Amino acid sequence: MKNKLLTLFLALAASVGTLFAQSGTCGTNLTWTLSGGTLTISGTGAMMNYSYSSPWYSYSSSVTTVIIEDGVTSIGKEAFSGCSSLTSVTIGNSVTSIGDNAFRSCSSLTSITIPNSVTSIGNIAFQNCSSLTSITIPNSVTSIGYKAFFWCTSLTSITIPNSVTSIGEYAFLGCSSLPSITVDYGNPNYCDIDGVLFNKKKTELIIYPIGKSSSNYIIPNSVTSIVSFAFDGCSSLTSITIPNSVTSIGGHAFYLCTGLTSITIPNSVTSIGKSAFSCCSSLVSVTIPNSVTSIGEYAFSNCSGLTSATIPNSVTSIGDSAFYSCSSLTYITCEAINPPKIEYYSYYYSEGSVFRNVDKSIPLYVPAQSIELYKAADQWKDFTNILPITSSTPQTYTITFVNYDGSELQSSKMEAGTMPQYNGATPTKPADAQYTYTFAGWDKEVVAVTGDATYTAVFVSVFQCGTIETTDGITVWEDQLPYTWEGISFTTAGTETKTL
Repeated sequence: MKNKLLTLFLALAASVGTLFAQSGTCGTNLTWTLSGGTLTISGTGAMMNYSYSSPWYSYSSSVTTVIIEDGVTSIGKEAFSGCSSLTSVTIGNSVTSIGDNAFRSCSSLTSITIPNSVTSIGNIAFQNCSSLTSITIPNSVTSIGYKAFFWCTSLTSITIPNSVTSIGEYAFLGCSSLPSITVDYGNPNYCDIDGVLFNKKKTELIIYPIGKSSSNYIIPNSVTSIVSFAFDGCSSLTSITIPNSVTSIGGHAFYLCTGLTSITIPNSVTSIGKSAFSCCSSLVSVTIPNSVTSIGEYAFSNCSGLTSATIPNSVTSIGDSAFYSCSSLTYITCEAINPPKIEYYSYYYSEGSVFRNVDKSIPLYVPAQSIELYKAADQWKDFTNILPITSSTPQTYTITFVNYDGSELQSSKMEAGTMPQYNGATPTKPADAQYTYTFAGWDKEVVAVTGDATYTAVFVSVFQCGTIETTDGITVWEDQLPYTWEGISFTTAGTETKTL
């Protein structure tokens, strides 16, 4: 009975709060007043930080408008967290910082303007503001915190001003309606390449590509690391080019990229992080280079379309559940002389963690001299058909597609007899002064795999549209020249003389 009465009292108190003004203090020289759904913060100085709930928390569902008057210098931690009915916020020009979790889960907030006085936006400041469609970040802001706009699913545009020098991890993760991030021209710290935010030296991918509709990305050759959650949930991504400059692929980097069919990991990569390719259900082939020494836990888990896996001899450890539920595997090849160490959590699974839900009767091909080692090694011994790597082992070959200049477009290991398919972006060749170029196909017919093969992009040239004045002073269209002006010398751009 007491609990029911307390619940009734709180409900009535919240209702009364919408009819009569409520007030209190929220800082040494600050007061708050709630009247008719409008919460006003007045006075001078910094707001208090709150661990769980603000003084007006009991009325939070009734707050529709927040007015922070001039004189207030900071918005405290958790200040307006959970004000689910909040639709309008006015921040005074004296506020310099927005605290951690300040507007977290304000699910009705559609827009907010941050004044030019603010220099920092705290961790999780606007997380789960699911109705937020736009926000203006002024040129005074220097730092954006961890998960600051995490899961703001309605956010459609945002501009990173050139004052920002620090952006926390996952700051825009889950912003599924945001097609790209705009970086102010001249920003000394960041640059935007096709919707992907990099630090200025282009050595680290800072924020994953926001737009989920893009089908391919080409990462610049200067990038050295693909950070955690980089392409998480990019379900339309079918291909990606990873350059040889990349040395590490972070955890969940390609998690849930359900449209990705193949990927080539360059031989510069030494580590593949936790769940890096987990749930890539369309992935049928992946090339793990001989430079990789460790494969993280759940790295390829739930890749239900993966038909074969080759683990190079450089790998010394494989994390828990790395190939969990790769149910379409028909064979596994492990080239390591010494069986890679299996890491798993014994308090979860007593055995078989790395290859859980994988048919243990499929062939496991290993070096001939190592068969007995594998038969005795933890989890490897669960395979009942351990065979030597010989000429009868399913043969795989490297199939490479390159551009006109020899730059690699796509490379993958494929089994003999399978048909190569190019899944990358359409090759391009820059126009020059006289021609534009259109991709016409490959230098030879793409045929079923019988060995290593390289296919080179070829292009047809098209005259640039325009006119040329001949040495006789006659102006003609370029596309007429081969047909109507044979044998006539003409000058291009007044300097170069040619004879047709």
